[in-house]
Amino acid sequence: MMKAFAVAKWEYLEKIKSKAFLISLFLTPTIMVAVSVLPTLLATRADTESKVIGVIDQSGELVQPLSKAIEEKYKLPNGQPNYILRTIAAGSSGDLAVGKVQADSLVITDVIEGYIVIGKSIATDTLVEYRSQNIGDFKVQERFTSTIRDIVVDKKLRSRGFDPTIVKDLTAQIEMKTIKLSKTGKEEESGFEQVFLSAYGFMMMMFFLVVTSGQLLVRSMLEEKSNRVVEVLMSSCSANDLMAGKIMGLSLLGLTQMAFWVVIGVAISIKFAVTLISLPSALLMLAYFILGYLLYAAIFVAAGSPVSTEQEAQQMNGYLMIILVVPIIFAMSVIQNPNSTLAKVLSFIPLLTPSMMAIRIPIQMPGTLEIVGSLAMVAVSALAAIWIAGKIFRTTILMYGKRPNLRDLLTLIRAH
Repeated sequence: MMKAFAVAKWEYLEKIKSKAFLISLFLTPTIMVAVSVLPTLLATRADTESKVIGVIDQSGELVQPLSKAIEEKYKLPNGQPNYILRTIAAGSSGDLAVGKVQADSLVITDVIEGYIVIGKSIATDTLVEYRSQNIGDFKVQERFTSTIRDIVVDKKLRSRGFDPTIVKDLTAQIEMKTIKLSKTGKEEESGFEQVFLSAYGFMMMMFFLVVTSGQLLVRSMLEEKSNRVVEVLMSSCSANDLMAGKIMGLSLLGLTQMAFWVVIGVAISIKFAVTLISLPSALLMLAYFILGYLLYAAIFVAAGSPVSTEQEAQQMNGYLMIILVVPIIFAMSVIQNPNSTLAKVLSFIPLLTPSMMAIRIPIQMPGTLEIVGSLAMVAVSALAAIWIAGKIFRTTILMYGKRPNLRDLLTLIRAH
């Protein structure tokens, strides 16, 4: 094993100094945070200037209270109103079509952002029309819809002799605090966001790690094959030593990445006093991660050994990435019902086991038999994959030219 360790050390030191690794070390968590946080921040960011919204009020009852309510509820950071309402008459004879033509021209010439059409019978017909060049601004639609609804409800209550203040007090919304109970009855305050972030974050972390390190592994073998370096290496160590060294070196590289990201996560959780996951659950997920990573590394070795060109390597990486996307498809279903038959079946499919168990553990800890059985399943699968990869690696690493097909590979496995 000394030669395998020497290969592992060389692989690790060479890759950890590469620009690609250093970039991915910082870029991957940045991308994950950007994808999860930036869209929300951009969608909810405050406007910088007031928007003029036109109103065609055929009922003649809502434009004044609507203007007052909107101005009071929504302000810009500088204290100015977020929206300025402009009344648009529905023509001299009350013709709505004439009013729309006038309002459309104001929208097209950018005089107003858009306009709202309120019907004559708004009390019974609750349909309100919003016309604008930009109908993607959901904030305008949601804010005006909710405000108009509140005004209409207020008028209906007063017309029936009810006090709207009392009704609002009686119908106040109820907030729910979630408490997670363990098998021992221990209580732990935990929200959906925390559970989702810990489970989904682990799954995405494994996805990025396997993709980046797996591609490094395939490209490393392809480069050594193209430069005939592999022939020199094979003269100094056996194929098994070379393969074991590559898997160990890149696995250690992946664990280094994960450790770095975990340190960042712990620092963030300490900073904001948020516990995403308990220590026992984190250690259990780490075990699944290591075994799953070895399984995927062996698959990448088996798939990458026969390739001889860059095009073949890209094609092979594309096929393997499809396998990694499968857990993401089932993630939401498993989060909603972690003890369903589907979740349990998926947890015993070796390629999906690490991701599925990583989703289930933070939400509702599976039974001891499931944990032991799934760990044994993925461990045996990883050993079998390494054994098969070793056979393919020994035979194909020095093979140039035509890539062997699946039948040839099966023959190689049975022949040795």
